[in-house]
Amino acid sequence: MRSSVGPRHARRPVPTLLRSIYLPRSMDAGAFAMTTYGIPLLVLAITNSASLTGLAFALEWVPRLGAFAVAGAMVDRHGTTRVLRTASALRAAVVVAAALALPQMEAGLPATVAVMLLAASTGVLTEFSYIAAETAGGIASRQAGERAHRVQSVLLGIDQVGTLAGPAVAGLLLERAGAAGMLVTIAVFSLLACALAPRQYTTTTETPLPVLAGLRTGWTTLRALPALGWLVCGLTLSNLAVGLLQAAAPVIVVKEFGYSSADVGLIWSVAAVASLLTVAVCRRAIDRWGLWPVGALSASVAACACLAVSLTHTYTAYLVLIAVLMAGEGGMTVVLRTLRSHLIPAPVFGATLSMTILLLLIPFPLAGVLVATVPPALLGHVITGCAVLQALGLLTAFARLRTLPVLRARLA
Repeated sequence: MRSSVGPRHARRPVPTLLRSIYLPRSMDAGAFAMTTYGIPLLVLAITNSASLTGLAFALEWVPRLGAFAVAGAMVDRHGTTRVLRTASALRAAVVVAAALALPQMEAGLPATVAVMLLAASTGVLTEFSYIAAETAGGIASRQAGERAHRVQSVLLGIDQVGTLAGPAVAGLLLERAGAAGMLVTIAVFSLLACALAPRQYTTTTETPLPVLAGLRTGWTTLRALPALGWLVCGLTLSNLAVGLLQAAAPVIVVKEFGYSSADVGLIWSVAAVASLLTVAVCRRAIDRWGLWPVGALSASVAACACLAVSLTHTYTAYLVLIAVLMAGEGGMTVVLRTLRSHLIPAPVFGATLSMTILLLLIPFPLAGVLVATVPPALLGHVITGCAVLQALGLLTAFARLRTLPVLRARLA
């Protein structure tokens, strides 16, 4: 007989980052991207209405913004594993139920109501799973110490691959396999995220935090971290310009340049590739030069590209400049994620993460309102104004980061 060399749990292999963090994050990112871009495509296929398709986008994102505080508080109380598994399993159940129910429904109001409810429910559940997966990545970053930016660059790369492939895969499945094929694929990714959820055991609070208390906790923590606060402020202003360009792209490309809607999609696919490549480069650049130089250079590139976009009048130049802009944004995002993982205390990470993401996403609906209310002839002036605001915001943020003595060691 073979003698035992130690307790059974002592012989278990320590999970690698690939198994414990990157694989579940990849599965959730796949479900996230396919849900975000595929559900509105499904709405368009069923209702054949552009206005209802736009409403579906709103029904996905407005509940997501409202779910941030709740999701952060739940992660802080119950941990990443339970929240990610629960949200992923519920998302799989919802999309499978829709896949079974939609073929039995008559075209018209019943099917329309069903897909609208699907958009709203998957939007909320996807936000819960995202906050849990992001928090798990933050824990892994803190455990990595000086190699935190490497972990964050891989996580950002996973998100970018999802953003690049998600819309294409969802559209292809919807065209070739129908609504059921696309929804079942989303369910498969969700179930894999549930099964592979990282086993992280964190200290939980004894009593649940109300939503407002979670928001207050996140805001208080953010105010107590001036470096993170200034960076979030600068990126929020930057996101107003980016969101405006995203919302205005169909008007500019189709109406002004005379290209098709497919060419609008090509712009953001190329931009996703540029951002993905930048993330890979930033991983090595931060090793050599540190966070602040890489962040400041990325901010300069993004600001200059955005100012140039407001002055361009050709499709090719527009495509190239948008790609350069998103490359700069990718570099700044690596800096934000690394700084965030270092500075936010573990007990309030979920609530503070939720607050930072909420602040960063608020400009996007505002950008949509600007595009909806400003005459197309004046859009160029609005874009120029937002580009100037972006440049001033990023300049101020990185200047303050450089002069904060307590963080110079982290950023230099």
